[in-house]
Amino acid sequence: MELKPEISWSDFEKIDMRSGTVISVSDFPKARNPSYILEIDFGELGIRKSAAQITKLYSKEELIGKQIIAVVNFPRKQIANFFSECLVLGVYGENKEVTLLSLSLEVGNGFQVG
Repeated sequence: MELKPEISWSDFEKIDMRSGTVISVSDFPKARNPSYILEIDFGELGIRKSAAQITKLYSKEELIGKQIIAVVNFPRKQIANFFSECLVLGVYGENKEVTLLSLSLEVGNGFQVG
């Protein structure tokens, strides 16, 4: 696996990663790859939506109430007829399945990763 180019500390500081709690999950049939639409509560930042290709490892029911990590300062991205407002972070497995980055202990919604 090839390492990406080195970035500066100031590059890293531009990325705004926050904790959030999944409050609703629905199917996203218009997505090219099987996906869910997530509504995520980021506390004072509000509720944001994201499309996530996580259907291989997660049921809709088990995602409700799950705390995740997402990048919240990307511009909105259109996916089919939907606009994603944040990027939920995960790790790609050998078969391209995505394991969400989640928290081992509960923290407040909207808390910053650093």
